[in-house]
Amino acid sequence: MTDERILISHGSGGKKSQELTERTFLKYFTDPALLLMNDQAVINIDTKKIAISTDTYTIDPIFFPGGNIGSLSVHGTVNDISMSGATPIAMSAGFILEEGLMLSELERIAESMAVAAAEASVRIVTADTKVVARGSADRIFINTTGIGILSEKTNICGQGAKVGDRIILSGTIGDHGIAIASSREGIEFSTPVISDSASLNYLVQTLLEAVPEGVHVMRDPTRGGLATVLNEIASQSSVGILIREAKIPLKKAVIGACELFGYDPLYLANEGKMVALVREPDAEKALEAIKSHPLGRDAMIIGEVVDDHPSKVVLRTLMGGRRLVDRLTGDMLPRIC
Repeated sequence: MTDERILISHGSGGKKSQELTERTFLKYFTDPALLLMNDQAVINIDTKKIAISTDTYTIDPIFFPGGNIGSLSVHGTVNDISMSGATPIAMSAGFILEEGLMLSELERIAESMAVAAAEASVRIVTADTKVVARGSADRIFINTTGIGILSEKTNICGQGAKVGDRIILSGTIGDHGIAIASSREGIEFSTPVISDSASLNYLVQTLLEAVPEGVHVMRDPTRGGLATVLNEIASQSSVGILIREAKIPLKKAVIGACELFGYDPLYLANEGKMVALVREPDAEKALEAIKSHPLGRDAMIIGEVVDDHPSKVVLRTLMGGRRLVDRLTGDMLPRIC
């Protein structure tokens, strides 16, 4: 990377983000739990196995169809913890407020966080507030840290994919990205596109109860979308991934919006979807469990882990051909979360 200044694409979750992390942060932050590069770290404290994750939310606009920056910050934190198989129990919230933000807006955001946390059975146990001068931020940014508890036997991580695993996607992709894009552009569709922002911890619980030893990897495809997350897993596990375009669930309104905006839905952010890599004998039972939950009713098995093209993701197209699916390059839709 030769860039000497930070670019907006460094926050995309794609190639630029990876380059920034490797060039700058991993040079100095070398804890083994961090170097695994999962969405959370798993550490041992005495006899307890703890998952911990931190995230910062800068989404624009701060209110969008299906949620706001507050509920999103809770959902995203809960989901990052849940993808390790942990039960999220508590979180912190740090607020950077720009001078001029309406107090009524801040109250709406705080209330939505309280509701989202209660629905996920997660406690907001500590918080901090800073105010910066007008023009020094964009109304409000929120930083969170979440913690959860794992059973000693749970070992779900990006390095766990095995050849033969089936790839389950819990529902339609692109809903959040299109909800944000349409809000920014002031475009209304005949069928409104609503963000899928939601906490997935109960869906994860349903899956793990059905196949307690069958799940190898779980990830929520947020920044960079499905394509980037699958590339990360392929790289972390040194395996190939093959997915089928015909099996990837998409809403008709999202397909139409992608044609309008020129987006590839594989790279659009999602805030209430999960990718689970499950060993083949458990795949159908896992799919049935996911579909039994309201957040997983559109789930599909979209592909499998293969032993060829290691560290790469290949898509079998609707026409029967194959194409390489890379990580997100640039930033198709900045400040998405």
